[in-house]
Amino acid sequence: LVYEIASYMGLELGKVNIKRFADGEIYVQLQESVRGCNVFLVQPSCPPANENLMELLIMIDACRRASAKNITAVIPYFGYARADRKSQGRESIAAKLVANMITEAGANRVLVCDLHSSQAMGYFDIPVDHVYGQPVILDYLASKTISSNDLVVVSPDVGGVARARAFAKKLSDAPLAIVDKRRHGHNVAEVMNLIGDVRGKVAVMMDDMIDTAGKLSHLSYRKHNSKIEHFTLRGS
Repeated sequence: LVYEIASYMGLELGKVNIKRFADGEIYVQLQESVRGCNVFLVQPSCPPANENLMELLIMIDACRRASAKNITAVIPYFGYARADRKSQGRESIAAKLVANMITEAGANRVLVCDLHSSQAMGYFDIPVDHVYGQPVILDYLASKTISSNDLVVVSPDVGGVARARAFAKKLSDAPLAIVDKRRHGHNVAEVMNLIGDVRGKVAVMMDDMIDTAGKLSHLSYRKHNSKIEHFTLRGS
């Protein structure tokens, strides 16, 4: 991704030396001056999440100590975003913790893509640019020349109805279907009911993220004679 960004902008990538010590610690040294520069660090916190997150924090710290003018953390996949609230007692709001660490490390701005929920933007005490992948998906569907009468937008759970409805409006007010599921634990979901008609239609399922893809696999098995087009805005 970073090579494509640099190529598109006609810039060269900054030189940096990153290595691991024998005990797993991360070492970062910039190989060129960034004094007075606007630095963009592109680093998702995808698996291994903790190592990539720590690497980002150390790179931010290195740029700050090298007198960079502005440091923007570009995080295509913002890890720990699902822990954005307390749904049960004695839980951590890890999304806020990660936001604090990025801010304290010295970032001046954060750019993220399709957060698990928009409320996570408020966890940062620095400016946040939140970009969406939806236009790319809409262009893809337009290239398929599928009639709006043959489309149905499916929300994989009740919590995603608003997102699916907004997407359906941009597809000529396509009809909506909702999956009623029960989650028995982390990464474990059981589909109970399907609300709406998907038979014979192209079902476009809008999900917020994919971890194990267990829900998608289960839905595909019970797809009611529909063709499923599935898009995830955040995926590992």
